[in-house]
Amino acid sequence: MSLLLLTSVHAFQLPAAHQPASLRRQRHAAAPLMQAEPFATVVFLRHGQSLWNEASLFTGWADVELTTLGKNEAAQGATQMWQEGLKIDVAFTSLLKRAQQTLEIVLKITGQEDIPVHQNWRLNERMYGGLTGLNKKETVAKYGAEQVGKWRRSYSTPPPPIETDSKYWPGNDNKYAHIPEADIPLSECLKDTVDRCLPYWDESICSALKRGKTVLVAAHGNSIRGMLKYLDNISDEEITKLEIPTGIPLVYRLDKDLKSIPSPRAVAPLTGYFLADLEELKKKQEEVANQSKLRYSAEVAQ
Repeated sequence: MSLLLLTSVHAFQLPAAHQPASLRRQRHAAAPLMQAEPFATVVFLRHGQSLWNEASLFTGWADVELTTLGKNEAAQGATQMWQEGLKIDVAFTSLLKRAQQTLEIVLKITGQEDIPVHQNWRLNERMYGGLTGLNKKETVAKYGAEQVGKWRRSYSTPPPPIETDSKYWPGNDNKYAHIPEADIPLSECLKDTVDRCLPYWDESICSALKRGKTVLVAAHGNSIRGMLKYLDNISDEEITKLEIPTGIPLVYRLDKDLKSIPSPRAVAPLTGYFLADLEELKKKQEEVANQSKLRYSAEVAQ
C-alpha cells in the first residue's frame, strides 16, 4: 500500500508525457475509483407492447392496454430488476393503462407492491394529434413516407392537431378534468413532450432523488427520451435517433448533485445502463428500428 502511495506521488510530480507507459496505464486503470459514490438511483422502464402497437395504430394519449406479449415484456423486466437486486422506494408513472399495467406487473413480481406510486399526465406519451387512431400504413399511403417521417421523428415538427370533438382528444376524458384546458395538447412534437415532462422531473421525481431514494419511472418512449435528453445532455438531433427498447430497465446511478455517474456498461449516448447483455440490447433496438422502417417505407411499396 505504501509503495502504491509513493508511486502515485511521484507520478503527480512528473509531467504525464515523461511518465513510464506502465505507470500511465496504471493511473488510467485506477481512474474509475475516483468517481463519486452513488447517492441515488433512477430506473426508467418503457411499457411493453400495447394492443394498438400490435395493430400498427398511432397511439399517443389513447388509453389502451398491454397485449400478452407486452405483459411478458414487463415480467422479463421485473426479473432483470430482481436479478440486479434493485429495491424501489417510490415509483412514478403516467395516466395511461399500458404504463400502469407495466408498473403493476414489475412491482408484483419483485414483491414491492406496497411502495408509493404517483401517477401524472406529464409522463404521458407524446400526443399524436390528428393521427391518433389512424393505421400507420394507410397514413403513409395518404401523406407520403417523407411527411409522416417528419411528424414522427423530427424534433420540432408536430402532426396535425386533433379536433376537440374527437373521442381521442384528452379534454373529453374525465381523468384530465383537473388539468387546465390550455395545458391539454392538441398535438405534440418531441420538443413539446420534453417541455411537458421536465417540470415534473424537476419538481417531483428529483425531490425523491435528492433524498437519496431509488426511483422507478414506468413511462413511454418519448417521455423517457425527454428525461434522458436532460440527464445526458443529448442534442436535439441525436435524441430523435435514440431507440428505447420496450420492457428493458435502464438504470442510472446519480451523485449528490443528481449528475449521472457514467457506467462501464453504458452504450453511448447514454451514461446509464440497460439490464441486458449487449447482444440482447442490440437485437431489441434493431427490432424497434426495423418496425419503423417497415411501417414508413417498405409497406408503401406493397
